[in-house]
Amino acid sequence: MPDTPDRPGGALLIAGSIATDHLMTFGGKFADSLVVEQLDKLSVSFLVSDLEIRRGGVAANMCFGLGRLGLSPVLVGAAGEDFADYRSWLERHGVDCAHVRISETQHTARFVCTTDVTGAQFASFYPGAMSEARLVELAPIVADVGAPSYVLIGADDPDGMLRHTDECRTRGYPFIADPSQQLAFGEGALIRSLIDGAAYLFSNEYESAMIEQKTGWSAEEILDRVGTQVTTLGAAGVRITRQGADPLELHAAKDVVAIEPTGVGDAFRAGFLGALAWGLSEEHAAQVGCVLAAYVVETVGPQDYTFTAEQFLARLDHSYGGDAAEAVRPHLV
Repeated sequence: MPDTPDRPGGALLIAGSIATDHLMTFGGKFADSLVVEQLDKLSVSFLVSDLEIRRGGVAANMCFGLGRLGLSPVLVGAAGEDFADYRSWLERHGVDCAHVRISETQHTARFVCTTDVTGAQFASFYPGAMSEARLVELAPIVADVGAPSYVLIGADDPDGMLRHTDECRTRGYPFIADPSQQLAFGEGALIRSLIDGAAYLFSNEYESAMIEQKTGWSAEEILDRVGTQVTTLGAAGVRITRQGADPLELHAAKDVVAIEPTGVGDAFRAGFLGALAWGLSEEHAAQVGCVLAAYVVETVGPQDYTFTAEQFLARLDHSYGGDAAEAVRPHLV
């Protein structure tokens, strides 16, 4: 089993997708415009009432969260030349974007979705520049920013995820496996390669079951191959498991008014990783993650929340007690 040493002070490299979401609303029902007998000749158009453009991508969302906590994460991924405004936004919030690969031929990944009044959706995902993540090497980045405390490898181009994971194992960089959305598409061999040797494995409860099913490994066998498994449980909180230790379960932050869940898992990971970077315990890390996630679920958009240090500390105190708030206070800017 890999060690999970206390590594405060090193660089935090966050590898994964960078994308924008274009979300539109149609005031009617798609079904009223569809002729079942003519679906093979489908050609329809809908007049939408609004357009929301949200910044997204798992790596960018996590980096934003880390920046809000006063850290300076390094974003590792690929984007298009249309990334300029998004780059400026992230850099204003403390994210190091100097090592993002800019494609000469493709746009930044984009999700385009129209939703009708029933919740039915027409959606398309364009991976675009994300496919060039496989061309990114970590060693030159490390040479510039310093040895990493962790490299988090989130959902991205599968070949890019494999390359980053293999490089971490080869060069001895401690890494965090967070395959999330790629679990639905990845085969067992890919998933086994992505998680074997990870210092931490992140997933939600459904993804955890999928990992076991696709890898053919039991929960115990997975813990033989990773340092710590962190499983988010939605509104029930989070469970942290390590081989030879009793599971640690924490409830979610209190008095959350849920509005929109997109990016909540990314925020939890940012909070957890940020607290580890401060040298705090895994329990305090989970508490910070849960509070940061609460801000996201109460906001429309994964990078549209804000708080002051005192507001964050007060929420930690309210949910987990004064010890949690006082442990975080010296680190929160």
